[in-house]
Amino acid sequence: QVQLVESGGGLVQAGGSLRLSCAASGRTFSGYAMGWFRQAPGKEREFVGYISWNGRTTYYADSVKGRFTCSRDNAKNTVSLQMNDLKPEDTAVYYCAAGGFWSGSYYPSSWGQGTQVTVSS
Repeated sequence: QVQLVESGGGLVQAGGSLRLSCAASGRTFSGYAMGWFRQAPGKEREFVGYISWNGRTTYYADSVKGRFTCSRDNAKNTVSLQMNDLKPEDTAVYYCAAGGFWSGSYYPSSWGQGTQVTVSS
């Protein structure tokens, strides 16, 4: 399995930006499609976006499309989530995941510990 550690969370005002990073170690990072999920208090964990193993394909939840962007650097074993125009409803713990994407869905196999993002109105 691959080990994942997120960083970059924090408190930001609505309309602001944050960049989350996820550092991977262990098995071959470039073999995984990498995903981002989030979980708000009292809600189920939800899919945010994913990036293919080579970075050529991305896919986002409708709620973040046009505002969030996934990127990766396979040489550095890192994946990032650039979040722009943040809204209070984006407040959640954000998780990095390693897994695969097929038949229109992302399937995580490893998780990071999560990083808190809080957006104030």
